[in-house]
Amino acid sequence: MKLLIALTIFVLSGIASFAQTKTASVTGKIIDNTGKPSPAATIILLRSNDSVLIKSAVTDNNGVFEMAGIKSGKYFISASSVGFNNQASSVFNLGEEGTYKVPIITLYQSNTSLSTVSVEAKKPMIEVRADKTIFNIENSINATGSNAFELLRKSPGVSVDKDDNISMQGKNGVKIYIDGKPTQMSGQDLASYLKSVNSADIESIEMITNPSAKYDAAGNAGIINIRLKKNKNYGANGSVSTGIAIGYTLKNNNSLSFNYR
Repeated sequence: MKLLIALTIFVLSGIASFAQTKTASVTGKIIDNTGKPSPAATIILLRSNDSVLIKSAVTDNNGVFEMAGIKSGKYFISASSVGFNNQASSVFNLGEEGTYKVPIITLYQSNTSLSTVSVEAKKPMIEVRADKTIFNIENSINATGSNAFELLRKSPGVSVDKDDNISMQGKNGVKIYIDGKPTQMSGQDLASYLKSVNSADIESIEMITNPSAKYDAAGNAGIINIRLKKNKNYGANGSVSTGIAIGYTLKNNNSLSFNYR
């Protein structure tokens, strides 16, 4: 009887585990109005009912993108690129498994005249540079109600498995840095720490697939550098005050405070 109960629990737990791991992929291609592929275009996957960002990606040199590990639901794609108008796909229903191929999205050049453009300091959500891809968090919709771990799930090229292990471009062993310094944590300890970092405190997340020599050689699988917002409360700061009290005798009081964070 005990053996039967144990076997039943094992089977049920296996079924539950299998059900939890069911995810699908979304792929597609972006071209411009001349029919040429649009490389380095920003792709974001949005939930259809509330437009919440689920995942982001960047197109390769052939204008192709792919997002893996997506749960079933109704979504749509928004595509953007510098000098082009944003375009969105139709809403589609993603199943529990397999791959959904989004119909080709065509970007059209913006007709905005340079003389009418107002200069703004706002950064794009995703920047693609020669040595890294930057996911800008500050002053965006992603800066509230989340944490560093959840933002990594949404970052381009980053995947998180059911055990909270982080990989980038399909490679395991990614090193996590905070403001350019290694965290020296891994596994559940790292996941717990990242979940404690509020998204409102994050400026950007940098995905570095080919780290330079200045980084630890252990980060060959890639480095994710989380940049926190500059806080004037960090660093050295202090205050000095003095005062004089006149009564039967002359008294003075002085105070000095110093803090380093």
